[in-house]
Amino acid sequence: MTTVSSFSSPPWPNPNPNSDPSTSANPQPEEDKDPPVSLAGDLHAGLSSGLPPIRTISYNIDGEQHTDAASQPHTAPASVPAHGRTLIPNFHNPNSSSSSSSPVSLHHVSFNQDNGCFACGINQGFRIYNCDPFREIFRRDFENGGGVGIVEMLFRCNILALVGGGPQPQYPLNKVMIWDDHQGRCIGELSFRNEVRGVRLRRDRIIVVLEQKIFVYNFTDLKLLQQIETFGNPKGLCEVSQASGNFVLVCLGLRKGQVRVEHYASKRTKFILAHDSRIACFGLSQDGNMLATASNKGTLVRIFNTHDATLLHEVRRGADRAEIYSLSFSPTAEWLAVSSDKGTIHVFSVTAVDNPDHNTPASPSNSPRALIKGSPSSSPRALIKGVIPKYFTSVWSLAQFRLVEGCQYIAAFGHQKNTVVILGLDGSFYRCKFDPKTGGEMTQLEYHNFMKPDDSF
Repeated sequence: MTTVSSFSSPPWPNPNPNSDPSTSANPQPEEDKDPPVSLAGDLHAGLSSGLPPIRTISYNIDGEQHTDAASQPHTAPASVPAHGRTLIPNFHNPNSSSSSSSPVSLHHVSFNQDNGCFACGINQGFRIYNCDPFREIFRRDFENGGGVGIVEMLFRCNILALVGGGPQPQYPLNKVMIWDDHQGRCIGELSFRNEVRGVRLRRDRIIVVLEQKIFVYNFTDLKLLQQIETFGNPKGLCEVSQASGNFVLVCLGLRKGQVRVEHYASKRTKFILAHDSRIACFGLSQDGNMLATASNKGTLVRIFNTHDATLLHEVRRGADRAEIYSLSFSPTAEWLAVSSDKGTIHVFSVTAVDNPDHNTPASPSNSPRALIKGSPSSSPRALIKGVIPKYFTSVWSLAQFRLVEGCQYIAAFGHQKNTVVILGLDGSFYRCKFDPKTGGEMTQLEYHNFMKPDDSF
């Protein structure tokens, strides 16, 4: 992203100023028809991510003509709150106001794909922050005070996906708006019959998550490539790998406790029955090889090989029920960070799961990629599982960081070695460090409240 200072945006532009009603369409899609697409203009060349230009599309479905997006009423169907990629809900704040002087209400917060930035959806627009060093990169405050419930970044590119949110949404909750910050306007939209629960971006794909269906689009022309039916998914759970040439998508299956893994390079689909109860959260390694899952019980986290669906490891967060908010692998898949409503961030050593002595360095044979090829059942720990109660043989977290219980936090690994970045729905930003050998309590390196003006830089 090119803007490095915060400022208020100009009045919100017409998302489709050059539309021709006689040549475009925007009907409400039927369940068996492709959702309509409308683009306001071509994406200029030279995107920071190297994306090819998006071409303008306009077409007619069933004889219905396009209606200018700016003239459509911004109403949204009533339903349960949506969740972002990192399971931070777009809750409704009854005390928020549409005026520019109203208190800022945070609806959504999520990391970008490499965890170097994070985005916030608020009751007046959205904001983008850098993690290290911490600073506000830019903000967009809409003139009419419209709320944004989902903000999905594409690395540090100028393209974002926006969905309305809050009591007075800037856009309907059943639309995904493609925003180009170089042009300072929306260049396209995707409309659906039901409320959008989540959006994921890759450099070559746009994935839109509804409560019981997922749509996969080609980024360059917004062509619909696939529709996936899922189990009820009010949280908008879905993860995609970011490695070029190895597109892996993980979503809910069609049964309780089941996840579905799509390997697009090899054109294979795997179903994993991960838990007996409903899936509450899952996280995918950046290369798409490892999947961590948690159920609504929140006591155990299971790690699977996405290629053959085998269970690699099982680690224990705690003994009491908890709601898991985020599961995040480190870039090398050596570590797994877990956040929950108990207020503690846990870091598990993936390479040490079969070696409880965390002071012993991991050998090449128990590296994450070696674990995928090998079988964990031959370890000494596995041999005594049938003798000693499972609780006492559980693998516990290496390091912990304690926060206020009850607040919603998400965690990801920072760009500096052995650091964790934590974001809270109360506007809190923490950066802390853990010792990979001794573990224990993490050391706090930094704290900010990104919802306070004084902490913008």
